[in-house]
Amino acid sequence: MTGRRRIRNTHLPAFAQPLRATVSKAAALIACASLAVGCGVIPGVTGGAGDDGTITVMTWAPQDTKATNKPGMPALALAYARWINSQGGLNGRKLRVLNCNDHNDSVGAAKCAERAVDENVVAVVGSYSQYGDSFFPTLESAGIPYIGGYGVTGAEFTSPLSYPVNGGQPSLLAGLGRELATECGPVALVRPDSIAGDELPPLLNSGLSAGGHADANDQLAAEDATEYAGQSSQALTYTATTDQTRPGCVVPALGDRTSTFMDSFRRGLEESGNVRTATVLGSVDQTVINASGGKSGPYEGAYITGWYPVASDARWDRMKAAITKHAFSDNRIDPADAGVQTTWIAYTVFKAAVESIGDGEVTARSVRRALDDGLEIDTGGLTPKLSWEYSESLASVGFPQLVNANVTLQVVRDGRLVAARKGFINVTKTLQQADLS
Repeated sequence: MTGRRRIRNTHLPAFAQPLRATVSKAAALIACASLAVGCGVIPGVTGGAGDDGTITVMTWAPQDTKATNKPGMPALALAYARWINSQGGLNGRKLRVLNCNDHNDSVGAAKCAERAVDENVVAVVGSYSQYGDSFFPTLESAGIPYIGGYGVTGAEFTSPLSYPVNGGQPSLLAGLGRELATECGPVALVRPDSIAGDELPPLLNSGLSAGGHADANDQLAAEDATEYAGQSSQALTYTATTDQTRPGCVVPALGDRTSTFMDSFRRGLEESGNVRTATVLGSVDQTVINASGGKSGPYEGAYITGWYPVASDARWDRMKAAITKHAFSDNRIDPADAGVQTTWIAYTVFKAAVESIGDGEVTARSVRRALDDGLEIDTGGLTPKLSWEYSESLASVGFPQLVNANVTLQVVRDGRLVAARKGFINVTKTLQQADLS
């Protein structure tokens, strides 16, 4: 996503008005009682199971674009359907998964949402899109829940029909900032010159501020650039220090282009004093670390925040077994990818919602009702137990749907991404103190 085009804002600056989010949720739920908006009430209209009992859902993500791509998410969704259907389906019903490529643009995102309505899906599950303004209005008018989005836009934490399984960019950056506050000297954030990128500085700064650290230097970059020599030089100049106890820290948050940035960054690193890198999971995984030189590369010693346990954790074994048996060597699926992991957890949530309905009709409305009525979902320790019953803990700062503010802290040691601390770190208080106005 590039450019500075401005559209109706559902992103973080609007979070200064938390009451609006609460009222909007109530209004949307009341509107869904009307048959006119098709919230899955009438069988055969929007969001109902097929005549043969088949449950249809959709997973979308950008693929084959010049910016961020997440092909593993829709691929994992197809593998999940094969896996769950091999075990008898969901309460005896076959699961049908549709994929859609949003092409990383607003038009593509809107078309995916329109197709979801046309196909009568009961939910959009485990998806990625930077264009919440383009797809949420369509899903909301049709009453289709959006379960387990990647968390890349603020709308995923405000829409009454969104059920995020992680804390998105807000929790990752707040958690990373809190850690860097005690470890780093000067901090530079290199992020996209885009609407989604505009959300990142206040979140990182909330964590830095919580630790008594000055705000990060905010450096903008094109998300689809082929090299970042200028931004790399600027970041190194700002963060270079001779203080061996508190090195300067560069935080590249450029999605798939983080590796491109690091190619430029590595060339200037040797001449720039004591500088280390830190980033959020999703920008960097073990594959990226290996490709950049492993323990001799620029990520050595870097702190990385994630939403979930490290990929080597035994809690991922069930997902890995399903991939091995039902993905048919699909090389788009990397078990260590945060997008793939998010899609797995999202389908775990959807499965629990359908099972809670029992022999009742599975519709968009019944799935929403199950999630809104306080259903508590165990994800096997990959997250805390999830429940979307209204809570004021983060609604006060405009995150009414954010129910999982836990992050994990990882570090690159000897070229391997390992846990830096046991268990999860909760950043609820840090987010509550964030200046998002």
